[in-house]
Amino acid sequence: MSENPSKAQPPVVDRATFEQQLDGLRAREKAHTREGDAIAAARRRLPMVEVAADSPLLGPDGPMTLLDAFEGRRQMIAYYFMWWPGRPAAEQCEGCTWVMSHVGEPAYLHSRDITFAVFCQGRNTAYGFADAQTSYEESLRYRAFMGWAMPWYSAQPSLESLLAGRELGLFHLVCYLRDGDRVFETYWTKRRGAEAVDYSYALMDLTAFGRQEDWEDSPPGWPRLGQATRTLGGAPDWPPLWEWPGGRPTAQWPRLDADHSDDLGATGTGPATESDHCH
Repeated sequence: MSENPSKAQPPVVDRATFEQQLDGLRAREKAHTREGDAIAAARRRLPMVEVAADSPLLGPDGPMTLLDAFEGRRQMIAYYFMWWPGRPAAEQCEGCTWVMSHVGEPAYLHSRDITFAVFCQGRNTAYGFADAQTSYEESLRYRAFMGWAMPWYSAQPSLESLLAGRELGLFHLVCYLRDGDRVFETYWTKRRGAEAVDYSYALMDLTAFGRQEDWEDSPPGWPRLGQATRTLGGAPDWPPLWEWPGGRPTAQWPRLDADHSDDLGATGTGPATESDHCH
């Protein structure tokens, strides 16, 4: 992997020139940070909308409600995980797998009275009907395969109401506030808005070559490795995937190398096609 055929790289300059150009960029970075602070301040001033606290969910111990998912805390962040019922682990959503693989220690959120939970959608609108309990059990096996520990529920019984007015089957990040036994939605985002959860992209953005994805504005000759979220293989080469279907979500390869089972108990419904792609 380190023997990249691309020889393009930044020009070499003296330290004074480097620091001068970095200082110019730093001024833009600071302005970007201040604008982010201003946006966050505006977000804290948004109104909120009430949602049914008794919206049914499925949990590991059986039926439960949206209110139960707060675990007694005042706020909750729910990630709505895309799911392909009946599909094997390799064909599950690489984007959602990418995002969830960055979720670790919850203590910092808990110290601010915030619960983080995954609401698995249980079905994809391109797929059609799926039995909620069966899909949930498959998704729990996927959670175990990936070694994730965050609370994991099925929102399939309430998907239409919890994501009212939004595209079902697409991943969403939704924030809730609890006032006693009442629940309110305070914010939601989707697609690149979910990058708030991950740090790999943020770190890649600090490097000379960036994310190495096709859409980026990079100098001529900079390496292009396709999407980071799905590859044809794991370490040490991480061969890139250019077209769907194929490969696996990138974070699955180390789990397989460590002999974790990817058996979801899924029967499948035939080979995946471009229309089945989670993006």
